[in-house]
Amino acid sequence: MAGSMFSQSDEVIFQDILGARKVILNAPKKLNALGYEMIRKIFENLKSYEIDPTVKIVVLKAYGKVFSVGGDLVAAWKIIRLAHWSVVATYYRKVFTLDYLLATYKKPMVAIIDGVVMGGGVGISVHSTFRIVTENTIFAMPEASIGLFPDVGASYFLSRLPGFFGEYMGLTGTRLDAAEMLVVRLGTHFVPSEKLQSLEKALEKLVASSDATCLATMSTIINKFAIEVKVKPTSPISRLELINKCFSGDSCEEILFSLERLAMEVKEKWIHNAITSMKSTSPIGLKIFLRTIREGRSKNIKQCLETEYIAISHFLRGTVSNDFYEGSRAMFIDKDKKPRWEPSKLEEVSDEMVTKCFSRLFNKDDDWLPLQLMPRSDEIDVITSKL
Repeated sequence: MAGSMFSQSDEVIFQDILGARKVILNAPKKLNALGYEMIRKIFENLKSYEIDPTVKIVVLKAYGKVFSVGGDLVAAWKIIRLAHWSVVATYYRKVFTLDYLLATYKKPMVAIIDGVVMGGGVGISVHSTFRIVTENTIFAMPEASIGLFPDVGASYFLSRLPGFFGEYMGLTGTRLDAAEMLVVRLGTHFVPSEKLQSLEKALEKLVASSDATCLATMSTIINKFAIEVKVKPTSPISRLELINKCFSGDSCEEILFSLERLAMEVKEKWIHNAITSMKSTSPIGLKIFLRTIREGRSKNIKQCLETEYIAISHFLRGTVSNDFYEGSRAMFIDKDKKPRWEPSKLEEVSDEMVTKCFSRLFNKDDDWLPLQLMPRSDEIDVITSKL
């Protein structure tokens, strides 16, 4: 994930095929990490496609074995060492604006997630009308392990998962395979990777022969290539009752205590992994996420993104902690994998510190600018139809 967040390149490709448009991430050497210019180009093209009457469907895919690991945090870390934190806030503002467009997009979108998808990669794909997963797909939101918290609308889409499974995912950074994604509806269809090219051609043929693409017809086409897959017996999704019992706690401390108590009674790997993860990741990141997901259950996507942007800005500013910089150093720069979090323990993160991360920032705070998401027509109907 080296390079400049603001560099220009062909790291994203746009293809016009009859009534279809393809958006292809093309930076496999850096795991399709999303830089500013990539985000800007995707946003501008999607805005154009949305109002173009000749465009019937948009397909989002990626070249390489990884769909996208998310934002280019190496570039962000390097930029902040040379410039002001508000420069990187500009990047997040563009990312969240794109995520909002995608969440409220008015035309059918097909995301072909044939590989690892994390963080910002989730943000640009999770709201697609159809979310195709394969045997290569791995999903995760591990931001707390690098000193941040799950964002890009995670407080919206993770809070819509069954029970308290969203809390489990965000607080532990656990990975899901394709079958698990289907169960919790993060994916809509499983298509073997060897059939993806044929699927794309079938969709192209459909839009070429029809003036108005019907979602039901599209679903029928995709179903011809989709197969059923079973969740592994050891999958945590089969332990939802226990997950709900632990992760419904009112605080991170209470959740961790419940897990430790459960570990004495039930010897299962997912419990041990959850405890290990929560004890090794950023305490402030965990507490910020728990608050955002709890509040996110009663908010729409616009409100969730606005709240997350404020918190991210405080992380970049270092209002109460420099965990973002320490996490990036430990994981991506020095690669010692030994971040020194400050505060270092959950009990050292006060309610006052958490509240400060949601306090309003002002334009006079250096060059920082607020996130301004304009209301879009039939926003509620569009969102409801996807997640």
